[in-house]
Amino acid sequence: MRFPILAALALLAGPAPAHEFWLEPQQFQVESGEQLNADLRNGQQFKGLALAYFKTQTARFEMIRGDSVTDVGNRMGDVPAMAVKAPEDGLLVILHQTMPSTLKYTKWETFEGFTTHKDFVSAQQQHRDRGLPAAMFTETYTRYAKALVAVGDGKGADRDTGMETEFVALTNPYTDDLSQGMKVRLTHDGQPRKDAQVEIFDRDKDKSVTVTTQRTDAKGEATIPVTPGHTYLLDAVILRPVNEGAAFDEDLPVWESLWAALTFAVP
Repeated sequence: MRFPILAALALLAGPAPAHEFWLEPQQFQVESGEQLNADLRNGQQFKGLALAYFKTQTARFEMIRGDSVTDVGNRMGDVPAMAVKAPEDGLLVILHQTMPSTLKYTKWETFEGFTTHKDFVSAQQQHRDRGLPAAMFTETYTRYAKALVAVGDGKGADRDTGMETEFVALTNPYTDDLSQGMKVRLTHDGQPRKDAQVEIFDRDKDKSVTVTTQRTDAKGEATIPVTPGHTYLLDAVILRPVNEGAAFDEDLPVWESLWAALTFAVP
């Protein structure tokens, strides 16, 4: 479906960074040749609006199966953002990387809540130590989302795709034994992120969502307990200062956040 341009722009205009952004396939298990649709979603508690596709807001949008990489092309304003025929059997990794966007904090409480929620409380004191104002300052943010889909037998493995930050599934949720959990690695610039918070959104068949957190170990890995019939979103954020030596300008970003997300279902 194609939205009118103004409506689509309104949907896209700004996933707020305190909200999660993820790829949500409408079918996590399909047969080769069947229709495969996936939405870009922005929201909270694993519930959110389906965003329109805009090439100008997209740095990468790809389907990966083994060594095969295919660009996902769509028309401006399309919802769902991805509508394709499923490729050959295997584990299909869909990824979407946004272009950087910005937002302005108009009150301190918003920044305080965000940094507390995403485990960057120390950024509050860093902000003060830099002599930055408590309001009217800017952050730039980029989203790095992946989703795992089983096509046919679903066999295969995820891999590092070269995004600045991402989750890499070390377990195939469609073919592997999940009795000990779903194992993932969180990376930044291809290196493990150790002792990082991973937020886990667990949605059951009735659409009820439970939210928990874990920390990655010394290898940047976490093992997520999972339940058959549930769908999962994993979220992890990097927050870092930028433009530290520049004179303050409310339109010049002073913080940058990088968001990694992974969605998958458990049969």
